[in-house]
Amino acid sequence: MTETERQRRRRLAEIFGEVLPQTTSDERSEGPDRREGDQRETDRWYRENRPPHHGG
Repeated sequence: MTETERQRRRRLAEIFGEVLPQTTSDERSEGPDRREGDQRETDRWYRENRPPHHGG
């Protein structure tokens, strides 16, 4: 007896919860302001941690 993919996912979710989301974070809409803020934060981190030999 084989179980369908849906049944298998439901059974695994009951045990472990949703292990892997069906969509990636870039596919989910969390608002443009939040994304821009995240990008600025990432850029700031890279600027602060840039090795001296990379110029800047």
